[in-house]
Amino acid sequence: MRPKLLEGIKIIDLTNVLSGPFCTELLALGGADVIKIENPNGGDLARKLGCLPEINKKFMGTSFIAQNSNKKSMTLNLKDEKAKEIFKKLVKDADVVVENFRPGVMERLGLSYNILKGINPKLIYCAISGFGQTGPDALRPAYDQIIQGLSGVMAINGDERLNPLRAGFPVCDTVGGLNAAFAIVAALYYREKTGESQMIDIAMLDSIMPLMGWVAANLLIGGQKPALLGNDNFTAAPSGTFRTKDGYINIAANEDKQWEALVDILGVSELKTDPRFSERDNRKKNRKELNSIIEEKLMTNTSAHWVKVLNDKGVPTGEIPDLETALNSPQIKHRGTLGDVFISELGRNVPVFNLAAKFEKTPGFVYSPPPKLSEHTEEILLSLGYSKEDIKTFKEKQII
Repeated sequence: MRPKLLEGIKIIDLTNVLSGPFCTELLALGGADVIKIENPNGGDLARKLGCLPEINKKFMGTSFIAQNSNKKSMTLNLKDEKAKEIFKKLVKDADVVVENFRPGVMERLGLSYNILKGINPKLIYCAISGFGQTGPDALRPAYDQIIQGLSGVMAINGDERLNPLRAGFPVCDTVGGLNAAFAIVAALYYREKTGESQMIDIAMLDSIMPLMGWVAANLLIGGQKPALLGNDNFTAAPSGTFRTKDGYINIAANEDKQWEALVDILGVSELKTDPRFSERDNRKKNRKELNSIIEEKLMTNTSAHWVKVLNDKGVPTGEIPDLETALNSPQIKHRGTLGDVFISELGRNVPVFNLAAKFEKTPGFVYSPPPKLSEHTEEILLSLGYSKEDIKTFKEKQII
């Protein structure tokens, strides 16, 4: 059995849908013991989300499968006092509690950070929300698309024909979860040195904005508003998406030597001395004219041809495959980006993502499938000292 990076770390996961489950998935892939606490009436909403209705009805939707491997599932009706007592027993020897409720929910349940750290003085508590725990927008409802809009992400996407434009996946939810996982590991490191617990307040809005650092810096420092460039790179030209004889490719001629190699290969070396294009900033100002000239040459041959020829000469170039092709590329297979787990509701193995970071000694990997709803409730309750008779009573009272 391979060693696990976060072996011995116990995480109580109260999260739902995307940002929180993605955070705890990363920690579970790293080997942390993640106990997912779900409501007894259907559990995590993601269990019912996905493109296969037959398994949505079995509470194992593709959205749930995507980010809940290596976890255990326990149901608790946290509005019930007995359930709160059980939860507090779990917290006693936990390292981390993660939740993504709207601010104030845990306090109303009587399970706030201040209460829980009284039970476990070394507890790391991470709250993930759209806008954070404080501020004028803290209590606003938040979904990924709302945050994409409010953050400015949608305003800088697309071009004059299609703007505003959202990213094609829930980028704010996902980055919020990634930020939370980083913060939790950092807090565990700090606790290792000091023995001190702490509260972590993660906002999806805070998390996404630094990803626009270069664009924001141009505005905040240089006073330059972002231009709607579509698939073009605002830092250089020619750098973006170009049509070929049979499709599209990306070219990133961001350095002068790459620009010079590109025009030599395309047979338009005279552009190097053309005053419209000879300097980097001039190429950016005249990118539409330049792109038109470049694309006219590229359309004489196939994408595969240009990818090989340009890369061979040091001009970064790449295909633009569909998602299925991208997921099945030789590089992704070589890297072991995807693992697989057996999903009994489907009767077959399905691919899921492994931990993307490659650790030499403690690799993160999928070793157990996403749990069925309440699959581990009895096991966990027995470990806490409750009897089978207690468990029967809890079920009758709909506590679990």
